[in-house]
Amino acid sequence: MDPIGALLVAGTTSDAGKSALVAGICRWLRRRGVSVAPFKAQNMSNNSVVTVDGGEIGRAQAMQAHACGLEPSVAFNPVLLKPGSDRTSQVVVRGRADGHVSALSYRTRTAALLEVVTETLAELRSRFDVVVCEGAGSPAEINLRATDLANMGLAQAADLPVIVVGDIDRGGVLAHLFGTLAVLDPTDQARIAGFVINKFRGDPALLAPGLDQLRALTGRPTLGVIPWSDRLWLDAEDSLSAVADGVLGRPAPPLGAQWLRVAVVRLPRISNATDAEALACEPGVAVRYVTEPSRLLDADVVVLPGSKATVSDLAWLRASGLADAIATHAADGKPVLGICGGYQMLGRRITDSGVEVPGGADVAGLGLLDLEIAFDPEKHLGTPSGTASGEPVTGYEIHHGRVVRSGDPQLLDGEGSDAGTVLGTHWHGLLENDSFRRLLLARLAEQSGRSGFRAAPDTSFAAERTAQLDLLADLVEQHLDLASLEHVISHGAPADLPVLGTGLAESRR
Repeated sequence: MDPIGALLVAGTTSDAGKSALVAGICRWLRRRGVSVAPFKAQNMSNNSVVTVDGGEIGRAQAMQAHACGLEPSVAFNPVLLKPGSDRTSQVVVRGRADGHVSALSYRTRTAALLEVVTETLAELRSRFDVVVCEGAGSPAEINLRATDLANMGLAQAADLPVIVVGDIDRGGVLAHLFGTLAVLDPTDQARIAGFVINKFRGDPALLAPGLDQLRALTGRPTLGVIPWSDRLWLDAEDSLSAVADGVLGRPAPPLGAQWLRVAVVRLPRISNATDAEALACEPGVAVRYVTEPSRLLDADVVVLPGSKATVSDLAWLRASGLADAIATHAADGKPVLGICGGYQMLGRRITDSGVEVPGGADVAGLGLLDLEIAFDPEKHLGTPSGTASGEPVTGYEIHHGRVVRSGDPQLLDGEGSDAGTVLGTHWHGLLENDSFRRLLLARLAEQSGRSGFRAAPDTSFAAERTAQLDLLADLVEQHLDLASLEHVISHGAPADLPVLGTGLAESRR
């Protein structure tokens, strides 16, 4: 195979499996020696990372870059929307914040952003044999088609073939696939080359007649049926895809006599929730997202994660009763860890000059750390390194908050706070440092009275991530029609695909 081309993976819904399928295809191609890169024109997510070129992109595209053997780059996600409320989002263009928009005002910017997106994709295609693109939401959102730059708008502008993936675990997947195709205009339909079904459980023979009928109805093949795997959970695209009160991941049994129970507060505007994933990879560590105070009663450790709306999420903590529950937890001598926005909430005061709250605000924090924060208009992005407890550590920073006063010892050399049982840092990714994480777990277990817990000596978060990427590639190799997929990538959608007539396309003319 010597493919020169590109592919867009669209989905019937959000969280249908686009990110995972793109990563799996990228990893499969990479393992075959193909030069491949990921691309998502426009992402909406508060899970992001800082790239080596100093910008900010969606976490899923960083994961897909790793699948390709590449360092994350702003070229892989040129437009990122970070929701700060139900109606407004910060716009990140080529890795840098570029104002705020509402759902309506964003439409006035899409023409210029489409030019950014197509130029970036063209540059990637000049450097790589294959670029595997990920859509956003669903291409069937015909109310947004005129300003679309991530799904069929991108496919038309960049001459891309499209495959559509649907999540059978949600139910109604055959109708989702058929309907997604049927509501599109004929020119868009012509780019849909086939379907993929994701998260299948059961006997494939029972599904086969439905796939045969789907092909008869649409003229498009189903290129594969990917089975359900409970081993796939790292690097979630959507912070809210993790169900509250459910255990994150598949933790192995404890090495010692006791489990360590970690409660991660699922804030309304939680960002970089993936910080908790490194803890969930550890044997004997049970990590749960929680949304109400009773869930802290049996927790050994409470984690306050990052937030895209620190001031409003702090108000939610108080209104929900979680603020009082966290204070009680700390007063009982049990550990609390704050990360980025969660770290800022643990301090005495947050002064916002208008970054989050129009007109500014001066807000009392939880007062568990001797810390004062001021929000700067310019977002701070960085990929720092240093030492903690004598161990070398790295991380990344994405925040407007600046420490203006701290009276506690530092958690890291030059950063963070360590008030004994209450800890905090602006660094995301700190817990991915294996040696530091082991030392921290041992400390947290001792502070919470879990003397029977023993940290594993050999857990590697990087190896866990690589194993999941390889599993995705294995699923692609074993369950997709690779010859047909190669042909679509190299030659595009067939020219003689039928058009489904529903009357919808005609009614929009």
